[in-house]
Amino acid sequence: MRIISEQKRQGLERLMNDQGVISALAIDQRGALKKMMGEQASQEAMESFKILVSETLTLHASSILLDPEYGLPAAKKRASGSGLLIAYEKTGYDTTQPGRLPDLLPVWSAHRLKEQGADAVKFLLYYDIDEPDAINDQKHAFVERIGSECLAEDIPFFLEVVTYDSKIDDVKSKEYAKMKPHKVNDMMAEFSKSKYHVDVLKVEVPVNMDYVEGFGTEVVYTKEEAEQHFKAQSDATDLPFIFLSAGVSAKLFQDTLLFAHESGSQFNGVLCGRATWKDGVQVFKESGVDAAREWLQTQGKANIETLNEVIQKTAVPCFEKLK
Repeated sequence: MRIISEQKRQGLERLMNDQGVISALAIDQRGALKKMMGEQASQEAMESFKILVSETLTLHASSILLDPEYGLPAAKKRASGSGLLIAYEKTGYDTTQPGRLPDLLPVWSAHRLKEQGADAVKFLLYYDIDEPDAINDQKHAFVERIGSECLAEDIPFFLEVVTYDSKIDDVKSKEYAKMKPHKVNDMMAEFSKSKYHVDVLKVEVPVNMDYVEGFGTEVVYTKEEAEQHFKAQSDATDLPFIFLSAGVSAKLFQDTLLFAHESGSQFNGVLCGRATWKDGVQVFKESGVDAAREWLQTQGKANIETLNEVIQKTAVPCFEKLK
């Protein structure tokens, strides 16, 4: 078990539901949301859609993840009692050199995010555990610095890690699916080291479910192999960890959580984004604010409530891993 300060404990509690599980909503997307919105992706439109999601769906979520570039108005519109995570990274990564190196938003700090009411700081890292030390050592140092900054501010640090392979362009390919369990699970072990001061890991599931026996048409993993990968992921860390939805459908994400639970995974909740609200973007573009609000109040609400029912059956309270 990890020991955390009382202030960090209180911050984490504000992000959880009554069962001590994180059932959070993510809409810190910037580049991805702009692509979804297309020509209508003005500052005003981005802020407006995030406000709609926040004021509508935080009624049904324990907390929300937003960004400081477009999301601060939405943070003010979230439901009473809903916790707040704020993203610290620049969207995307540096494409001018190898390594998908990260960067921070230049006019923000953990201190400033805390001043905006953040209960936790979230940082996104792209990581390939098999890249050269010259690249990964930079990333390790980067995370160490953020962890130390959050430690100094006594605010929980959520590290989101998205894995890749520097030699495989398509992470949805069969080729990458074979590599993914190693990429995800060994990454989990690395960033669970105490030197990073991570409090919660936000991670992918360790397999591509489209290649799991019984889920997709082509099999890379038998059902038993996939179960072993989920269990190995859980065993790779002593930290609380939550799953990201990675843009899959709401139904597939829910089925994945049930599969993870049946495999013995001791995950502690979700930070779910596009699987909940992405279809509402098209409604917003084509029919405007009122139609999008109606969609969020009906289908969006149904997506998150069904997800909450699944989480209640499957996720483990965070404080079973913290003291």
